[in-house]
Amino acid sequence: MAAESWTTLADLRALSLKAWNSGSLLRELLEPTGLYPRRRPLKRPTAAALLRDYAAAGAWAGELFAAAGPFSLETVEVGQSTIGSNRLPAAAVFASAGDEIGFAGKTRDAARFKELAGGMAALDPSFRQWVLRRPLKLLELGADALTASRVALWLRANPEPGVYVRQLSLPGVHTKFIENHRRVIDELAEALRPVALPEIPSAGEDLPDVPVEPDALLGQTAARTPAARFAARHGFVHPPELVRFRMLDPAVPLLGGARDITVTAAAFSSLQLPVASVIVTENLVNFLALPERTGTLAIYGGGYGFSSLRDATWLRDCDVLYWGDLDTHGFRILDGLRAVHPHVVSVLMDEATLLEHRDVWGSEPASSRAALTRLTEEESALYTALGTDTFGRAVRLEQELIRWDWAHGRLAVG
Repeated sequence: MAAESWTTLADLRALSLKAWNSGSLLRELLEPTGLYPRRRPLKRPTAAALLRDYAAAGAWAGELFAAAGPFSLETVEVGQSTIGSNRLPAAAVFASAGDEIGFAGKTRDAARFKELAGGMAALDPSFRQWVLRRPLKLLELGADALTASRVALWLRANPEPGVYVRQLSLPGVHTKFIENHRRVIDELAEALRPVALPEIPSAGEDLPDVPVEPDALLGQTAARTPAARFAARHGFVHPPELVRFRMLDPAVPLLGGARDITVTAAAFSSLQLPVASVIVTENLVNFLALPERTGTLAIYGGGYGFSSLRDATWLRDCDVLYWGDLDTHGFRILDGLRAVHPHVVSVLMDEATLLEHRDVWGSEPASSRAALTRLTEEESALYTALGTDTFGRAVRLEQELIRWDWAHGRLAVG
């Protein structure tokens, strides 16, 4: 066995650091599992290795013997019939989690963890399970974890506050604090519930926006952003969702001479406008650049959130065109929009447009794998081709990169 395969002191410390980084050492401090005394076997020199390089084997053993203290060493006799009896380390034994934490160089951090865990328990014993699940997060947050816990307790005492988050009055708590700690507050509020609910994924500070199922958002009025979803979960008032639209027909008066207007979703749903066509586009420049067109309204789209369009029943009497990015998520948004308005027709989301703009193709960070049931046969085929890398890996064509002369002709504007 080569010397480099023997378990060195650095290797042993790396194992302890790995246990620390997994949170298991901190959990042992709070809730021992019977794992300690913990025996860590060591790869050691064989009798042949002693014969081949006695000095290297001796140096290896000497380093471990010298470091003993945080751990004890089990030894075995090696080489008695070849080179003479030699006692070599066979395993390192840590008597307690505290000893292994000290060996990993984390004694001060562990003391801080116990202090914070005690503070959490003093606020409410129910926080103990969160501490056990997220020990390293507790250390990372420090005193902010206690503040977040007080917010969670306030939410339990005020299940439907009916105020803006800005109006929550707790010492040391401000809007920016809640914005930065929404995930943790959600987890702590969940820990206080008497019946366990499915765990919130721990990765990241907020739920990812892109993978959210479009249909799941249709019943919400203002839950497209992490802040809005947080407000909805905890009964806060959230600023109303807004809809921005442009009148492309100069003959239709709106507010004086204004033609680019933003209103609440509720106000948008009650509009009565003399328009026959609507163009929904996800790109701001495209929205602003659409030229005049008789009887037509342009809407600045909202991605996966369709609550702004859901209640606008007057759109059912209009021809509705949807222009989104030419990628899997663009088709997924289209599919979701048709759950609200089945008569929507896609535009500039076809294979000819995709192939005409090879020079500006980009790469989609994460392709959608959802089964889409509201696409036309041609749209479905292109969605599948994009999702299976028929044209290349994760190909996407952002709508803003489509040449305007090409777009202009297919939108039939003017």
